[in-house]
Amino acid sequence: MRYFIEFAYDGTDFHGSQTQPNGNTVQAEMEAAFATILREPVALTFAGRTDAGVHAEKMVAHFDVAKALPVNFAGRLNNLLPRSIAISGLQRVQDDAHARFDAQERSYYYRITTRKDPFLHVNHTRVAAGLDFEAMNKAAKRMIGKQDFASFCRTHTDVKTTICDVRQAEWVQESGTEWRFVITADRFLRNMVRAVVGTLFEVGKGKMTEEQFAQVIAAHDRCKAGHSAPAEGLTLVEIIYPHNIYIYETPIVSFAACRSSFRRM
Repeated sequence: MRYFIEFAYDGTDFHGSQTQPNGNTVQAEMEAAFATILREPVALTFAGRTDAGVHAEKMVAHFDVAKALPVNFAGRLNNLLPRSIAISGLQRVQDDAHARFDAQERSYYYRITTRKDPFLHVNHTRVAAGLDFEAMNKAAKRMIGKQDFASFCRTHTDVKTTICDVRQAEWVQESGTEWRFVITADRFLRNMVRAVVGTLFEVGKGKMTEEQFAQVIAAHDRCKAGHSAPAEGLTLVEIIYPHNIYIYETPIVSFAACRSSFRRM
């Protein structure tokens, strides 16, 4: 039997989402909790990878088990996991459903603030006041559509294509001192959002024009883009799947029910 599990995490103290030999990761913590409860190893397949320091309000992974899960499995996981990881949904899916390959759309926020605030530093990046958000939004519109975004992809990564279909890319004001960059696409490349934001900062500072930003996209060369923005401002916020992969007759924890009580970072 295959399940999708939905969860959130504060990535500040993790060396990324997926298991690696040189540091603690979200996957390692979760698989250890699974093994403790089920008394056997369980492999989790994540919908995507987030780098060290990057957060998720909604990440999804799939896993397989041979027998029914114990009562209150999600609750028991939450009790075992550190406070930086929270389970928010668990749903039976078709046996061939895949958390990564079946995802139709993903969305990220990149949050910034122009004031020093001890309660925002975890998931906002502090920037100097004076960015030209109108110019940044005009440049961001150049990203809309299916294009080659190699200029915003980390070099030496094992990807078959650098083409993505970007469906939304805009800066939205949250308060007088806080903004968020909203970007939605069918897929994202390694380090893509942080590279895009860092390059848009150049536009906002007047160091790059809208046309020059478009030329960066067309160059397909990471060296032409700006520096990557810091990790702490980036949060994965949504992943969309086709409805027909879910087996609604056997819910353990409803995704919809969890979202209302799910703590936003």
